[in-house]
Amino acid sequence: MADEHKHEESLPNLDPAVEVVERGSLMDKISEKIHHKGGSSSSSDDESEKKPSSPSSLKSKVYRLFGRERPVHKVLGGGKPADIFMWKNKKMSGGVLGGATVAWVLFELMEYHLLTLLCHVMIVALAVLFLWSNATMFIHKSPPKIPEVHIPEDPLLQLASGLRIEINRGFSSLHEIASGRDLKKFLSALFGLWILSILGGCCSFLTLAYIALVLLFTVPLVYDKYEDKVDSYGEKAMAELKKQYAVLDAKVLSKIPRGPLKDKKKD
Repeated sequence: MADEHKHEESLPNLDPAVEVVERGSLMDKISEKIHHKGGSSSSSDDESEKKPSSPSSLKSKVYRLFGRERPVHKVLGGGKPADIFMWKNKKMSGGVLGGATVAWVLFELMEYHLLTLLCHVMIVALAVLFLWSNATMFIHKSPPKIPEVHIPEDPLLQLASGLRIEINRGFSSLHEIASGRDLKKFLSALFGLWILSILGGCCSFLTLAYIALVLLFTVPLVYDKYEDKVDSYGEKAMAELKKQYAVLDAKVLSKIPRGPLKDKKKD
């Protein structure tokens, strides 16, 4: 019992003030750790903000010709026509371009008339099929199977609907230009019609259509292959055109009186 009493006396008596100080130091350490974690997270956020943007975001900011945001294949409408113009199916693309070239040579260089050509082709085809069908009776062979040709309704209706939409869009653009709402569109239309009149005086409509078809088979393909270089040159050209247009607008166009619709919009 004496030993236990001595042991209890040897234990230090903790003062309440000392306990408060120890608790305060412990709270200080915990707060320091919390601030340290918060600072590290904020520094990581700052570092993430300082990091350069991803290549995809930089690519989206690159200038594209005529404000294009979709691939060239989608701009051409997608589907089989775009596949033909982009040479996805080389046999079909070559066949269409070759057929157009043969037609241009026949009608433009050899000065063959369309009605004459159609009649000659029908005469040859009907004569060959008629003689072949009658000859099988003498040589004891089965007659040729001539397929029945029918024009499907759905593709024809889709083509007519697409043509109707494009024609109406052209009429609305002409109406907007003629009403004096946009001077830039008016000047662009005049310039385009003037260029077409010059080209029409140099060659026939068939030659113009053939040149347009050849351009459709070559320009999109070349542009899709070298679009970055073409877009950089196009950006420089558009910047120069905007400068020249600003000078022309300040010296000439701003002095031309606007139409009544333009004045109402400003009011």
